[in-house]
Amino acid sequence: MTGIQGSAITGVGIHLPARSVGNAELSAATSVTPEWIEDRTGVRTRHFAAPDEDVATMAAEAGKKAIADAQADPAEIDLVVLATATRRRRIPGAAPQVASLLGLPAAGAFDVNAVCAGFAYSLAQASNAVRVGEARNVLVIGSEVTSGMISATRPDTYAIFGDGAGAVVVSRSPEQGIGPAVFGSDGTRADALATEQENGADLISMNGPAVYKWSTSAMPQVARLACERAGTDLAEIDWFVPHQANLRIIDTLIRLTGIPPERVSRDVTAMGNTSGASIPLALGRLRESGRAKPGDRVLLLGFGAGLTYAGQVVRMP
Repeated sequence: MTGIQGSAITGVGIHLPARSVGNAELSAATSVTPEWIEDRTGVRTRHFAAPDEDVATMAAEAGKKAIADAQADPAEIDLVVLATATRRRRIPGAAPQVASLLGLPAAGAFDVNAVCAGFAYSLAQASNAVRVGEARNVLVIGSEVTSGMISATRPDTYAIFGDGAGAVVVSRSPEQGIGPAVFGSDGTRADALATEQENGADLISMNGPAVYKWSTSAMPQVARLACERAGTDLAEIDWFVPHQANLRIIDTLIRLTGIPPERVSRDVTAMGNTSGASIPLALGRLRESGRAKPGDRVLLLGFGAGLTYAGQVVRMP
């Protein structure tokens, strides 16, 4: 133990499957039009994993890029935390496989299933491990293959979900670059977003109006509290990266928080809803765009199935 110290995101990496699926292609397999899909969800394209891609392989690709971006020594990655809810194989967890794929066989590794809020929960745990001296560097990954859990017989979910992975490296820092997390849950509404059996397959089932009402009524206060705990406020936030649930929810959160729209990630239009991968994917794409500068304050806000939520303010690497 070396005492409490600072933690920060030092590298970011993303991986997207090569196959991009537009609304016209999607609508040909189901009962809704391309216009209906975009009007209801805001999604125009999403990526679907290839047969030889899965949660672990995509996570490893994103993790490799994050480690390179952080210029971190792989031998000093002490822990791998994988946020995922769509791995079809229940046992074992995928994080040890990811660590081995990356050549990190000695690193600790575990999965987190908090679904759409999973990356935010994982980031908080990584920050704590670094701050108390349990790890020098932690690789945090959100990776999801939602395309294996949707069906054309359910247009509301078939139209919105996509696949991808995003990763960050959390490292020791002289200053605190990851603010305290705000956690919460409401298990009484677990059925609002869950899986259910159809013809022997686990498929995502969603009560869209219930999720919309809950997220837009509860999350603005969570955003404010996350800023307060980080010693700032919404007016000082440079970028807002919420879970990319759908465009209606994001635009309502923009209106309720007062954060300028040009400072908010609306990545869902190109990526769809990638569940636990959506925040790191959006963060990585924001950084790649060149719009965000090192040191910018970024409000991350994960929310969804469980119902669970978690948010924190971080500094852009």
